Amino acid sequence: MEWLKRMLNAIEYMESHMEEPLDVGRTAQVACSSIFHFQRMFHMLTGVTLAEYVRKRKLTLAAQELVCTKAKVIDVALKYSYDTPESFSKAFRRVHGVSPSAVRKPGVPLKAYPKLSFHLSIKGDQDMDYRIVSKEGFQVVGKTLKVTTKDGENFKRIPKFWNECYQDGSCPKLCQSGKENLFGICLDMNHEQEEFTYMIAVEGGSHQFDAEFVTKEIPASNWAVFTCVGAIPAAIQQTWNRIYQEWFPATGYEHAGTAELEVYPPGDSGSDEYRCEVWIPILKKE
Repeated sequence: MEWLKRMLNAIEYMESHMEEPLDVGRTAQVACSSIFHFQRMFHMLTGVTLAEYVRKRKLTLAAQELVCTKAKVIDVALKYSYDTPESFSKAFRRVHGVSPSAVRKPGVPLKAYPKLSFHLSIKGDQDMDYRIVSKEGFQVVGKTLKVTTKDGENFKRIPKFWNECYQDGSCPKLCQSGKENLFGICLDMNHEQEEFTYMIAVEGGSHQFDAEFVTKEIPASNWAVFTCVGAIPAAIQQTWNRIYQEWFPATGYEHAGTAELEVYPPGDSGSDEYRCEVWIPILKKE
């Protein structure tokens, strides 16, 4: 499959340029993809951000070099794009649990983060219900949270944020606007900083909201809308995985780079029969 070949080419390109700062634009170009779509696809397919992958690969190679050669720590740090020995040492200790100067001691355990390899997995035993919707821009009102994608922290923090918003009364207040659906929105994605803003919201309107809530604009877009059936959060997470592992590679669409929506109607979200939707902004790739 062509997308598989493009991803493998991108991996090989990064591996051959580990001694240089990460060039996200060039890497995405090798993958014949936009920068945003490539970074989002990479993260969803691998579970790590592009920056995290490169960082761990550099530190794996740096550890091997320190063990197998007499190279100075400062020289290895500069070789793998660290400006100072201090920043290198901090990153090195975070991954390996020891300082760079300690790795030459006998018996010191180290972490090895291997080069990624993508393999084709034939799926399709379950239908993916989706539709394409064109929608004008609209406002949403709610509460926001800045979250990091490092080490999968977003998967822990976002469910906790939902619990907090129910417990402090924010979600009930939003529902008092007369809007039935609650949104979970991923916006302002910054892949280089490995963070984005998550928002729990409703669609804006004439209702006057409390000052504790903020307003955001969702731009006009064409959307791929996917139906999700099952208990939350497991069902929605499985839907996200299938969108990126199965749907995007099989179609001629790319992510448009704007906000992603989870649409939650009223009901028992813990039920196996609960139905919600994922909305992905898309562009038709030429």
